[in-house]
Amino acid sequence: MPSDMTVDTVDMGATHAVDEKLPGGKLLTLGLQHVLVMYAGAIAVPLIVGRVLHLNPEQVAFLISADLFVCGLVTIIQSLGATKWFGIKLPVMMGVTFASVGPMVAIAVANPGTEGARMIFGAIMGAGIIAMLIAPLVSRMLRFFPPVVTGTIILVIGVTLMRVGINWIFGVPVGPTAPQIVDPAHADWLNQVKDLGAGAVPAIPEGLKLAATVDNVNYATPQNMMISAIVLATIITIMKFAKGFLANISVLLGIVVGAIVATALGIMHFDHVASADWFALITPFHFGMPIFDPIMILTMTLVMIVVMIESTGMFLALGDICDKKIERPSLSAGLRTDGLGTLIGGLFNTFPYTSFSQNVGLVGVTGIRSRYVCVTGGVIMIVLGLVPKMGALVESLPVAVLGGAGLVMFGMVAATGIRILSNVDFKENRFNGLIVAITLGLGMIPLIAPQYTMWLPHSIEPLIHSGILLASIAAVVLNVIFNGAKNVDEDELREAALQAEGGH
Repeated sequence: MPSDMTVDTVDMGATHAVDEKLPGGKLLTLGLQHVLVMYAGAIAVPLIVGRVLHLNPEQVAFLISADLFVCGLVTIIQSLGATKWFGIKLPVMMGVTFASVGPMVAIAVANPGTEGARMIFGAIMGAGIIAMLIAPLVSRMLRFFPPVVTGTIILVIGVTLMRVGINWIFGVPVGPTAPQIVDPAHADWLNQVKDLGAGAVPAIPEGLKLAATVDNVNYATPQNMMISAIVLATIITIMKFAKGFLANISVLLGIVVGAIVATALGIMHFDHVASADWFALITPFHFGMPIFDPIMILTMTLVMIVVMIESTGMFLALGDICDKKIERPSLSAGLRTDGLGTLIGGLFNTFPYTSFSQNVGLVGVTGIRSRYVCVTGGVIMIVLGLVPKMGALVESLPVAVLGGAGLVMFGMVAATGIRILSNVDFKENRFNGLIVAITLGLGMIPLIAPQYTMWLPHSIEPLIHSGILLASIAAVVLNVIFNGAKNVDEDELREAALQAEGGH
């Protein structure tokens, strides 16, 4: 061959950027950056669920430690890979999906205490096993979950969660922080009547209770509103004026500022931090054996299907960022790890896991595509999870501090749904508007009228008690009725994932 007929050659032995092993110091710094980006989201879910379950501070702190530990463990499996069956082998940080918070809160409200925790973990384990089994079939299920369906479901989840953040600011509507309480003078009078004995007054009807008529000084206090406003203002200011890494950790910095203010006001206490150990192993079944309820498993499985479809788009988008084509076996391994992580979460008293899109965005911003950066981030998360003092410190945050951050975090879930819907054709296809409108309305029923099932058969109550389950079923069915089950191509999934960046 003549010498002038040269061609570009590729060094087949060259290491792909995804597999590049960086120096230890750089790995540690970049891994820590990934941890900080996801940290606020990682600690929020155990705080929400633990407090809705009315667990004691030590138990909530354990949930936080368990969550950090499993975040790290599943991140290593996803990024490093474990056999050909598990791990996408891309720079992915795994964390609890906010899409699962709605169903878990619903279970916790109906079943407070450790029994509710066991029900939640049972539902999570069941959904994790099913997710692993159906991972290779997700591509065939995409036709039932186009962006109009997934976007609407995530919008309903975000709107449903907003009440949690609002209650953090003002107070839970029942209990010590209810807007109104029973007048102590009325309670004393009723007790005196009871002490008069039989015959002195007519028998007091069974179940008679005094009405709450006195405004509660512990509800919507100016101090709590001020703290939440400071946190929210801090987050807004950082997001407006900061760029890059600082903007990515705006929620975490807002929480730190709120904690400093709360400490200065004397309402953040560190007794539990001082008494917590420096090291403790995370043990499975900490709250007892899980309770497997079929309806709860079904609800969590539907959420996992939506999460896996979002993960599919995220993996394809990340493959483009990393210049590495995602083949079907790799995609199945990544989705199967979502299921495995969820199963591990249930075993270790924590929650469903998926890839954090904030961290996918960080890969694009930094240009560092090595998966070993996320493996290092996973190791850091495991170390944090093994230090109970970290969990105790997070648990000591007053709910008012979390209120300002909650508005942002939960609002971003709803905004993620809206961003996905922004690519849906509402102009030429009027049915898509109907799908969103009807689904959103049905999803709000349990939120607005929680007692609407009182005269319905109790056997169907579990199916219709969750607004997220109602919305999921309605969105899928309405889409099939109006649009049929059309194929969704990879480009649509990539676009939806990129539109959803910032949610998880």
